[in-house]
Amino acid sequence: MGSQTLTTSEPLTKSDFEALARFRFGIRRYLRFSEDIVRTLGLTPQQYQLLLAIKGFPDRDWALVHELADRLQLRHHSVVELINRAQAQDLVVRQPHPDDNRAVRVVLTPHGEQVLSRLASLHRDQLKRMGDALALPIWHDE
Repeated sequence: MGSQTLTTSEPLTKSDFEALARFRFGIRRYLRFSEDIVRTLGLTPQQYQLLLAIKGFPDRDWALVHELADRLQLRHHSVVELINRAQAQDLVVRQPHPDDNRAVRVVLTPHGEQVLSRLASLHRDQLKRMGDALALPIWHDE
């Protein structure tokens, strides 16, 4: 948990535990679907997350390595290795940043765009099928 302080509010009811369990089950079901479908296209779940983080970066279609490390919640060197593997599969390329010679932009290749579009569509369809399974629980004290 790091530096976060754990505090509790009201005691949980049986329905609170059921809601938490249902929500956790929905998350796990979605993640399992994602892991399986991503692997069918020859990627690792982390590579899909990398592609999605790049394409989904706010207001642009590229990201810097340190930004990706933050988005993926990984260490810088782990993201560099992930980018190396994705680059070897023609999913991403590194480009010099036009305003900062020390920075490198990570951009999807046309192949990376194609793979991501297919996977993202499949994920969106799965989320639609799951319906309420991923709805946030409603607590008894709200």
